[in-house]
Amino acid sequence: MTSDRELRREVARFQAPIRHKSLWQLATSFGGFFATSAAMYGAMEASYWLALALAPLAAGFLVRIFIIQHDCGHHAFFRSRRANDWVGSACSLLTMTAYQSWRRQHAGHHGIWNNLDRRQSGADIYSHCLTLAEYQSLPPWPRLWHRVTRHPIVANLLLPPLVFTVLYRFPFDMPESWGRTRRSVYLTNVALVIAYGAAGWVLGYGRLAAVQVPVVMLASIIGVWLFAVQHRGEGVWWAREGAWNATAGALRGSTYLRLPRVLQWFTGNIGLHHVHHLNPRVPNYRLQECHDAIPAFRNVPQLSLRDGMKAMRFVLWDENGERMLTFRQATGPALP
Repeated sequence: MTSDRELRREVARFQAPIRHKSLWQLATSFGGFFATSAAMYGAMEASYWLALALAPLAAGFLVRIFIIQHDCGHHAFFRSRRANDWVGSACSLLTMTAYQSWRRQHAGHHGIWNNLDRRQSGADIYSHCLTLAEYQSLPPWPRLWHRVTRHPIVANLLLPPLVFTVLYRFPFDMPESWGRTRRSVYLTNVALVIAYGAAGWVLGYGRLAAVQVPVVMLASIIGVWLFAVQHRGEGVWWAREGAWNATAGALRGSTYLRLPRVLQWFTGNIGLHHVHHLNPRVPNYRLQECHDAIPAFRNVPQLSLRDGMKAMRFVLWDENGERMLTFRQATGPALP
């Protein structure tokens, strides 16, 4: 059996960025996004519905740009820290997510995911959940509120666009000591006002909104689902601090979301989340190569696209049964 140290050493062989692959991803992702957006503006002359039909494609390219920003935040996309920061900041003008603040907060997620004793730190919004006992001990109204806010329609369709367009405009959850990070949020807002103001002046503000709003909405829904679903599902594991460690958390507390090849391309291989959590310095375009080369990854929890859709219903951790539960399971007949 491969030890934790040996496994990490094997994965580290894949963490070096490959410059021409990174540049090719930039060209195809940004090029694809701008080309599809231009096609949407052109199609509006004939029919807005024709333009809207291209929105999922533009959203796919925007998700891919977000994955590049994500890689830059881990300093995994280029060898140069400065190059990562410059590219990550450029991505943020399209993803509407301040690069510096998201990078810092996402690093918090990588320190505590699926750790039951560190859920309340405020650093992890992707894999937070209540235990079954905690949920059952809630008074009726807080319990109802918890259920409503975790319902797939609310959590995965209504909230994501608000998070990216409104919530990310304010450093609401950052301590005052994060001065530079808080300022980066406001600087990003200024840059967005300038960029979209100029684009609206050229294209028309109505046309700009008609194209960009549905694209951003779709991309935010897909993006939040991708990051949240990777820590959900029946086979996913949670643990208390004493039993939790990063290697077990990567192999048992995150999943391999097996997507069709074209969707895997648009989502930047983020479905190989077990590899990413074991070593976030592995560039997205090397995750599949790493997974295929290491036998220890054969037994990680796997989700198909259909499983991933169902996985969002699993929102509670049963400590006694050591399994994820849906609200229906939690309120149904007595658990075994």
